[in-house]
Amino acid sequence: QLQLVESGGGLVQPGGSLRLSCAASGRAFSTYTMGWFRQSPGKEREFVAYITWSGESTDYADSAKGRFTISRDNVKNMVYLQMISLRPEDTAVYYCAAHLGLSMLDPGDYGSWGQGTQVTVSA
Repeated sequence: QLQLVESGGGLVQPGGSLRLSCAASGRAFSTYTMGWFRQSPGKEREFVAYITWSGESTDYADSAKGRFTISRDNVKNMVYLQMISLRPEDTAVYYCAAHLGLSMLDPGDYGSWGQGTQVTVSA
């Protein structure tokens, strides 16, 4: 089982950028597809992006396309989410997780959730 720790969140102005990191410990990190999700107060946790074990395939929520980039380093056991052109509606707690089930977009098919990192986009 993986243990995941997110970092890199913070307060940023609209139009700004942040790079989130997810550090993984445990066995076989490089065999897992990894995902980023986010959750705002009063809302369900939603898919943001995923990256396959090799890094060859990625996919994004429509809200993230063109602004967010997911990447990974299987030597360092890290997953990253580079975010640009941030908007107030991007404000949320961001989580990384390991894909365990069938659906690539359903948070219920992911596990080993980290504690999350808060991203606040505000002037």
